[in-house]
Amino acid sequence: SPYEVEVNGRVFTAKNIIIATGASPVLPNIKGINEVNALTSETLWEIQKFPKRLLVLGGGAIGCEMAQAFCRLGARVSLVEIGERILSKEDESVSKFIKERFVGEGIEVLTSHQITSFQRNGEKKLAFCLHNNEEKEIEFDEVLICLGRKARTEGFGLEDLNVEINSDGTIAVDQFMRTTHFTNIFACGDVAGPFQFTHTASHQAWYASVNALFSPFKKFRVDYRVIPRCTFVSPEVASVGLNEVQAKSRSISYDKTTYNLKQLDRAIADGTNYGFVEVLTVPKSDKILGVTIVGERASDTISEFVLAMKYGIGLNKLLGTIHLYPSYSEANKFAAGKWRKLNAPKNLLKLLKVFHRWRRT
Repeated sequence: SPYEVEVNGRVFTAKNIIIATGASPVLPNIKGINEVNALTSETLWEIQKFPKRLLVLGGGAIGCEMAQAFCRLGARVSLVEIGERILSKEDESVSKFIKERFVGEGIEVLTSHQITSFQRNGEKKLAFCLHNNEEKEIEFDEVLICLGRKARTEGFGLEDLNVEINSDGTIAVDQFMRTTHFTNIFACGDVAGPFQFTHTASHQAWYASVNALFSPFKKFRVDYRVIPRCTFVSPEVASVGLNEVQAKSRSISYDKTTYNLKQLDRAIADGTNYGFVEVLTVPKSDKILGVTIVGERASDTISEFVLAMKYGIGLNKLLGTIHLYPSYSEANKFAAGKWRKLNAPKNLLKLLKVFHRWRRT
């Protein structure tokens, strides 16, 4: 019922209930998949024998992270993605950069490939895929499926209560994390969406818990204005706000400033001077629309931009802030400096040139 939960025959009663059942990996309906004991991000850790040949299906964040990890551990990895590029939610420049890194490390990256069937002959496992209407055969020891995750909403009574489920399979909640039909039932994390990040689940959990504790006297609206994300490949890919793909799809005008990390002293000293900081701003303004960082420690470096976007701090103030030397965070200041240079007041500079020429005379 809306106020009772039964666990192993024992009934617990409560004024408020929070559903935090997470999500589970999606397994595709591909012929022969049951014959090859396909692994997911949950079952991968149970294997007892290291696979010499690993096939990874899916070029999203988890697929890319696991492909690179196993390659560095010594496996021969084939990464298959049905789309035209890996990390398709990122800008094309990011996808290209990471793909080149992967290929350089020995990963076989097969974009625009669709697996049509699996086959097992004794210990031999095969995958058959189509590319440009031609069939390709891939032999592997283990296959890892990384095609997304689906909210866990079945098997514990939501159907009986008629709790509303969104079209994407998540539980429908309002801005206070309450389900639509029962204001005392809350949901948070992957089961509620719209993001599948641990840090977002933690963020939602605070609102669900506090609203459950103090409702109806005080209610707090969940804040999704600034949500960072990171793919933990090497180098890391971290972003917050809009990237170019999203800005173009929404017809949002922007200026782009890119700072190349090959110039950063700390990265040079560490031998990690590759990647870039890319900042999108409102045209003729220092207001930040979004940031993408490709580089070592990008997940740490992005935090300054998260703070800046949440509290409306522009690039001019970042430029005027002292950053430790030598540090990776200096890249943020240098990106702001490059923006300032590109947006320098030309007429004022001309006047200053005349002024200083006069002073010299």
